[in-house]
Amino acid sequence: MNAPRPALRPLDEALAELLGHARPLEGTESVSTFDADGRVMAQDLVSALQVPPQDNSSMDGYAVRSREIADEGVSLPVSQRIPAGSAAEPLVPGSAARIFTGASIPDGADAVVMQEETEPAGEQIVRILRVPKPGQWIRKSGEDIQRGATVLAKGERLSPAGLGLAASIGMDQLVVARRPRVALFSTGDELVMPGQVAPENMKPGAIYNSNRFFLRALLKRLGCDVTDYGVVPDRLDATQQALRVAAEAHDLILTSGGVSVGEEDHIKPAVQSLGSLDLWQIAIKPGKPFAYGKVGAAHFIGLPGNPVSSFVTFLLLVRPFLLRLQGATQVAPKAVPLPAHFTWPRADKRREFLRARRNAEGGLDLFPNQSSGVLTSVAWGDGLVDNPPGQSIARGDPVSFVSFAELLS
Repeated sequence: MNAPRPALRPLDEALAELLGHARPLEGTESVSTFDADGRVMAQDLVSALQVPPQDNSSMDGYAVRSREIADEGVSLPVSQRIPAGSAAEPLVPGSAARIFTGASIPDGADAVVMQEETEPAGEQIVRILRVPKPGQWIRKSGEDIQRGATVLAKGERLSPAGLGLAASIGMDQLVVARRPRVALFSTGDELVMPGQVAPENMKPGAIYNSNRFFLRALLKRLGCDVTDYGVVPDRLDATQQALRVAAEAHDLILTSGGVSVGEEDHIKPAVQSLGSLDLWQIAIKPGKPFAYGKVGAAHFIGLPGNPVSSFVTFLLLVRPFLLRLQGATQVAPKAVPLPAHFTWPRADKRREFLRARRNAEGGLDLFPNQSSGVLTSVAWGDGLVDNPPGQSIARGDPVSFVSFAELLS
């Protein structure tokens, strides 16, 4: 008698359980701020200074005392010239100081008049054409960052803007979480590497190993150190040996294929013989089969073999898992509502992730073939429509869209 199929698990429930296993990795490293893009902060970064450090001008113009200019057309002698990076003398009463963008405001001045609102009135004399308001065109000290403020928080994933922020308070090194070490391999005698066999010489049933290429790239984008073991011979002993070796020096072992219920494959018995394995049937389409386990101290994740299923389940489950291993606090992608410029009458009992892309009218077009084997849909699309179970879609309906830019960052 066949064993009963396990119940389908909601995606959010499966993700919560998976993240429960993702304890942040021990160990940090100090890296150059230049090289820290995408890394996760391992400690709060607290500013030791104000940014900007002094009040400064946001315009080229003239620093003045606003109370000395009651009417338009007042002429003032120019008592000093203040370029950015130079020290300013206190402003002589009854005068103006020529000042440039970023230069320090001289003591006594409380406004800057932009040069377009002035004109020469003689040698070293300027005529003010508009009455200034106190504080205009002055960037106050600490307006951007206050001394003692937390600029970047522990668990924050660094972006180019974050690197600039760190540099603005003088940080040339940042303490970040260490990179996850990931072992990647495939099994299956049907798999052929591009370049090994020409297309016209492929044997019946053979396929090129596309999953290996996009999984490796996805891991790299998430800051992982990847060891690519290639295609492991389709034998139990070879699979066990590959798992033993991978578990010794890696935090995660990632495979694709061989995790469907009832599938004859060496991954399942090999993992079970060396550790533990849970086979999950997740209520999503594509990507229902998924496996999590342990081999020694290493996590094991098995993705489905169909390329779109493998790609989507990586983004939905492996990506947040790897971010949490690095201590990231924000692991959920941000979805935005956009109008569907298509119809989807075939409501499915599972939560669907449809490949779509934005169009010039601000809506979403749908790739015509949503099969889990059509990798073209992922290359064509620029994101996923997150469609709830049992939900059909009419043209014009608002749908939840998660961009690949968000998921692949």
